[in-house]
Amino acid sequence: MPLKREKKTRLKSLKSPDKLTISKIIRLLNSHFNKNYGTSGGSKLPVIALYAIYKILISELDRFDGCLLKPMGSHTASDRTSYSSGDIEVEKNNAIFESVEIKLNKAIDENMIRIAYEKIKRFNPSRYYLLSYIGVKDAEREKIEKIIAEIENKHGYQLIINGVLPTLEYYMRLISSVKYFFDEYRRLVEEDKELKPIHKQELNKLIQV
Repeated sequence: MPLKREKKTRLKSLKSPDKLTISKIIRLLNSHFNKNYGTSGGSKLPVIALYAIYKILISELDRFDGCLLKPMGSHTASDRTSYSSGDIEVEKNNAIFESVEIKLNKAIDENMIRIAYEKIKRFNPSRYYLLSYIGVKDAEREKIEKIIAEIENKHGYQLIINGVLPTLEYYMRLISSVKYFFDEYRRLVEEDKELKPIHKQELNKLIQV
């Protein structure tokens, strides 16, 4: 007997796209990321959001002239076994130009910094972003800042740590239209095969609020 094909979740359009603001999008993303879904896959949501904003940044910002956004890979691979430099990779002249590693339920700690350092040495990106929805582990902040300073002083690499939402909010100020970003986020969520229907259904609910 053939397996029953899962029905694709179609995402609705925004009710009032003309009233879309950065603050409204940030509140919606915060709700979408923060919900307890009781299943795997939710950690990819902030990755999809950052990927969506990078698609626009690369087409609009002079810094990314001549750059290519590499396809978004699987979010199930371990940091140590992944052959990529990060969740998001920007390529220029066939080399990694900028990398972004994103965490949802984990605060940035010393171990993450050291793993990022190894990837920086291997791939040599101009900038490496380590972003967490939770932020930085307070107990290790001093050690983390010391390692980052050491990396920059010894090698000239830029390792930048920040929160996911503050980064998205900042980038949204740089692009020509926040609607472009949200339309892309909605499309990527709808098409992603690692997300569960519940992640898509929740975005539908939030869109209609």
